[in-house]
Amino acid sequence: MAGRTGLLASGLVWGMAGALAVSAVPMVRRWRKGKASPRDMIRGLAAVPQRYLVDVHHAVERRKGAAPMHALVAGGTLAGSAVLAAGVIPALRESRLYWGGVGVFFVTAIGGTYLVWKRRNPKKPSWLSGGKFLWLPNALLAWNLGGALVALVHVAMPGRTGVALVPLAMMAAGGAGLVVQVARGPMRHAFSGVTWLAAHSRPERFGGGRSTDLRPLDLAAPTLGTLVPGDFAWNILASFDACIECGRCEQHCPAFAAGQRLNPKALIQGLALSARGENASVYTGSPAPHVPPTAGKGSMTSAIIGADAMIHPDTLWACTTCRSCVEQCPMMIEHVDAIVDLRRGQTLMLGEVRPGAADALRRLRDTGESGGRPLSARADGLAGENVPVLTEADETDVLLWLGDGAYELRYARTLRALVKLLHLADVKFAILGEAELDCGDLARRLGDEATFHGLATEVISTLNSRRFQRIVTADPHALNVLKNEYPALGGKWEVVHHTTFLDELVSAGRLKLDARDLPSVAYHDPCYLGRYNGEFDAPRRLLAAACKTTVEMERHGKQSMCCGGGGGNPVSDVDAEQRIPDIRMGQAAEVGAAIVAVGCPGCTAMLEGVPEPRPEVKDIAELVLEAVVPA
Repeated sequence: MAGRTGLLASGLVWGMAGALAVSAVPMVRRWRKGKASPRDMIRGLAAVPQRYLVDVHHAVERRKGAAPMHALVAGGTLAGSAVLAAGVIPALRESRLYWGGVGVFFVTAIGGTYLVWKRRNPKKPSWLSGGKFLWLPNALLAWNLGGALVALVHVAMPGRTGVALVPLAMMAAGGAGLVVQVARGPMRHAFSGVTWLAAHSRPERFGGGRSTDLRPLDLAAPTLGTLVPGDFAWNILASFDACIECGRCEQHCPAFAAGQRLNPKALIQGLALSARGENASVYTGSPAPHVPPTAGKGSMTSAIIGADAMIHPDTLWACTTCRSCVEQCPMMIEHVDAIVDLRRGQTLMLGEVRPGAADALRRLRDTGESGGRPLSARADGLAGENVPVLTEADETDVLLWLGDGAYELRYARTLRALVKLLHLADVKFAILGEAELDCGDLARRLGDEATFHGLATEVISTLNSRRFQRIVTADPHALNVLKNEYPALGGKWEVVHHTTFLDELVSAGRLKLDARDLPSVAYHDPCYLGRYNGEFDAPRRLLAAACKTTVEMERHGKQSMCCGGGGGNPVSDVDAEQRIPDIRMGQAAEVGAAIVAVGCPGCTAMLEGVPEPRPEVKDIAELVLEAVVPA
């Protein structure tokens, strides 16, 4: 009987594995209805263990208690099941040591199962979903407890293993529940997650890498952007199914925090439900705040966006493209890529753009500047600063890219400080003057790839006709486009942020600073400088050299909160309960900051728009200039 019950237990594991494989077939068939996206699946699958154990683990462990829970329940369940499956070998089934090992793994999994249950009990946190998640611990407990008891019987009562038939029945019930969870519940990520990690659209992100540039759109394609789920690539469809609804994106989304009509978790679930043809009522997490109702239905060939579809249009335009959701997601889902693809479909195929955004795009097309202002007036704020203009006949070391904000008087103060510092360091530099067009960042984030392409083509032509060593800009949005997105269109230059360049000048001794005794200074990381371009250290080194007292806000570095100025948000007439910059300045006040140091004209404008009393806002260039020791 010992051999028979042991073989039954092993067979149960193999049977469950087969059932899981069958349950994955509908998912694969659905994904194949998406667009082709050639991937080296052999290499990708070989990399999955490291991606799970390193990249995914690093994201999971950011939430207290999540990493131990996953390690215990996933590790114990998989190890116990795998070892039990090996029981088809007769010699193992006769070994009490073998059964002791099986028992240890399943007992470990029971501890993890308790943590899974405790996560949503006695009260479920708002950011976690309910529904089938609530009975997942029951299925896990039945499987793991049954496995532990089967092992115990074979260790303690080797002559009466018929008793193991009862826990075997418990295992069977739990296994059936887990198969349902994989086929039609939240555990589908166990299969789709592996697929997505193996066929990730940005494999450069793994191993601590960075990949943030928006990919070019083929403007000759019959469909521009995404209108229906079938317009997404097959691996992107898999990524939506990989969402485990942990709510980390929801917790860190500035739009959600401000009551704008976006919840990134609800968005990804809406995309998954639309592709699966399920009703929105299946989703049991927090909705997007105050979003108007939609029909909440979809299919692989029906529209995703619209009152008669799954997702309301307002959700798309509420995103600031800050990538905080992407940074936090343990499954490394690319929320921003999906949003921009959907915006492209709305903008280029349907002409459905928010009124303010439509006006800005029209001005960009007509004048090459989002405000419709004369290009010759861009450098007016630098009058009297002795700034040369680079012509085709000239040559310079540094080309200073002013950016769209140069028209504003506040940003002109930053640029004047930067220009003074360049003069003090004896840097040979110049600007383009009226030859500088808008770089197209706004158009691209709003989904207007055609306008972006037209602007980029002109800018690249202009820059390729000038002679310079590197481009320096105080605008992280321009930095990102020029450095990361123009190369795909043929524009390749060395581009650095002004804080990076000033840090080089200080390190080389070309600028000497004497730290000033100012009230506490907190640095606000711009999304497009930090998360997009990985520059966190240079601004902090400069602040440490220029100011004696610095503090960090709770959300800083990669976890920093957006100012609310990205993704075309300011021109998109976005509804909200409160303003994102108000929340951010409140976070600065919480740590006693009297000054908020910034490195982006958009951040400056948004944060200075917060009503007083509030901390003073100063660009790092201004603080560095105040600390310069005269030669």
